[in-house]
Amino acid sequence: MDGIERRELVKAVAAGTIGLSIGGAQSLLTANQACAQGTPIRAWPNKQLLDLLKINHPIIQAPMGFHTSPDMPIAVSSAGGLGSFPCAPLTPAQLRDVVAKIRAQTTKPLNLNFFCHLTQRDAELETAWLKRLASYYAELGVSSPVFPASTRPSFGAEMCDVVAELRPEVVSFHFGLPEKSLVDRLKAAGCVILSSATTVTEARWLEEHGVDAVIAQGIEAGGHRGMFLTTEPASQLGTLVLVPQVVDAVKVPVIAAGGIADGRAIAAAFALGASGVQMGTAYLLCPEARISPHLRSALRAAKDNLTVLSNVISGRPARVFMNRIVREVGPLATGVPSFPLGGTALEPLRTKAESQGSADFSGLYAGQAAALGRELPAGELTSKLAAEALERLGELARAC
Repeated sequence: MDGIERRELVKAVAAGTIGLSIGGAQSLLTANQACAQGTPIRAWPNKQLLDLLKINHPIIQAPMGFHTSPDMPIAVSSAGGLGSFPCAPLTPAQLRDVVAKIRAQTTKPLNLNFFCHLTQRDAELETAWLKRLASYYAELGVSSPVFPASTRPSFGAEMCDVVAELRPEVVSFHFGLPEKSLVDRLKAAGCVILSSATTVTEARWLEEHGVDAVIAQGIEAGGHRGMFLTTEPASQLGTLVLVPQVVDAVKVPVIAAGGIADGRAIAAAFALGASGVQMGTAYLLCPEARISPHLRSALRAAKDNLTVLSNVISGRPARVFMNRIVREVGPLATGVPSFPLGGTALEPLRTKAESQGSADFSGLYAGQAAALGRELPAGELTSKLAAEALERLGELARAC
């Protein structure tokens, strides 16, 4: 980049000869200026997220459903990142208990994550799905389940009351946002609001409805797609494509997610204009993670082509390791009951198979970068990721 002035770089970006977002160009200009002054990069070139969340490293540990113990956000937040805890399956009493445990160990910022899903009931479809799985029930010698009259509730007023009382620094949502009155109440309690977008349209919608930052979730990400304005997984974008377009579309900070597992990917996210990253699969092999022996084995044997998007496991598209049920019925099937009832249908099969040492019917959630995972304590991993990213950013600056 020697000899390229600011206006020349901006012209090149505008002309399309340099494939960067506006935010990405600004990040590289910052690095280039440091290089020109002979100063190695020891600080993050974009501090929007750091200032918003009051953290030292722009690294958010993803909530990851049932895979996160309270010890994980304690470790990550204590190391300077933002630790997250998945609260969708909790009752208000359970939420109070887990937050008390975390707060007893750290006063650093904490993110509580919730779902905003809508379960659509269809008795005829649900019955047909159980019939479709009948041969598996017979093979394993288990009875088909009875679908409950009601399902796991989306984030509502009762839970909002508790969260406003607990006042976490950050509240994040998946599958959109709750109604405006609930978002307003959380903001009045001092909570920063985040949510996931899988398209530019979703990102704009989230900004218009009050989020303080957007998590741009690329298709590489493990676990459930955060999609809420589209139902077509085939049109979902990769992180490299999605992030710069979201950066250019919204004014709030953008957090890159999907396929980010080491310092190289974090540095790349900054080059795309992101203000930070959210990482889930990278933390699954940490001792603070609650994962089954089956998932641990899959992670240790991971290669780049072993995960797929499937709606068979839960009723919503999610990235998982391929196993028997995903391969034989999916990966993407029609007629699956609405989330989370897809998981209800598989529960007897999962329980019986796992008791026999098999993961044929388990939900083995993981992203495409699973092969890059490291077995380190969560706090140590967070510090290492930050150091790696800063070193890579410094290398890029010194090469200018």
